[in-house]
Amino acid sequence: MALHLDVKRSKNVLVARLDGELDHHTAAHVRKVIEEELNHEWVTHLVLNLEKLEFMDSSGLGVILGRYKRVTQMGGKMTICSVQPPIERIMEMSGLFKILQMFQDESSAVSACGVAS
Repeated sequence: MALHLDVKRSKNVLVARLDGELDHHTAAHVRKVIEEELNHEWVTHLVLNLEKLEFMDSSGLGVILGRYKRVTQMGGKMTICSVQPPIERIMEMSGLFKILQMFQDESSAVSACGVAS
């Protein structure tokens, strides 16, 4: 299965919605697309909506961690939302929740970045 990535802007927040599988086959594409968007001056924060993400391996964890580092170096905030239980377990075991906040829905995640959605 492939991955579909949809990005949208909400003021100074980039919202990336992932649908499918984030693994070693798709990680480079996700990294490239998000990095290109983060290069725009108007982007300060990043929200990853994982509602339709069905699978993630260590390559996916690497993509998330790398974007977290990039966004925080820019002075922004990164949040995740709508995480399915299998993906949540992987993130919990990896320790990602020690640095990333998780929200139930996209609106809450965007608001946590200091922006009213």
